[in-house]
Amino acid sequence: MNAVKRGYAVEAFPTPCKAPNGMQWTEEGLWVIDQILEDAYLLDGSGKILRKVPTVTENSSGVTVGGGYLWTASNGKTELRPFRPTDTHESWVLKLDSRTGELVARFPTLGGSRIHGIEWDDGLLWVTAFIDPQSLMLVDPNDYRVVRKFQVKMDRPHGLAGEGDGIWCAHTTDKVILKYDKNAGIVTDRIDLRKDSPAPHGLSIRRGELWCCDIGEKRGIYRIVVNDE
Repeated sequence: MNAVKRGYAVEAFPTPCKAPNGMQWTEEGLWVIDQILEDAYLLDGSGKILRKVPTVTENSSGVTVGGGYLWTASNGKTELRPFRPTDTHESWVLKLDSRTGELVARFPTLGGSRIHGIEWDDGLLWVTAFIDPQSLMLVDPNDYRVVRKFQVKMDRPHGLAGEGDGIWCAHTTDKVILKYDKNAGIVTDRIDLRKDSPAPHGLSIRRGELWCCDIGEKRGIYRIVVNDE
């Protein structure tokens, strides 16, 4: 593994919602999903709302875009809003129309595991899995077949961001972001955020720079600045 880097978060712009819990940069802009009302927002580079899409996600915990669709991590029973007729109180990966939010398909997580992070990768999906042991899994979004899986030893894997042959994962409680080799599953890079930094929930990468969002006391949208010393 490369030397551990130190980092801190700088607020990029205000959050469009009360509980930003997943994010994904695309050519269109930045997608952010709200854990409370389950709406997905498409923002431009300055944080201006370009589109607001209602979704049937429950306890939203991650978002990505790929194959012409919006994909969300539906993390089981919500405790943050009144129940809706569309709620199932189970964990799913949802495939949605990116314009209307209409449900196209849903896939159960492995063993009903909770799910936080989700990341599109050339026709496949990386997801976090809270099975025993905690893992990162690469799955086929057509049938949720597991293509690859490796164990992660640090707790609470959350947001994911793919970069070349690696996949970054935010370990929220410890405020640590690890980069794993996609094939070997070994840690190749590590960023320790300052203790006073926001807790990274959602994670994405833009032009080589990591971004995160926090739903806690420091809720907001942040750029991560890395000290290479």
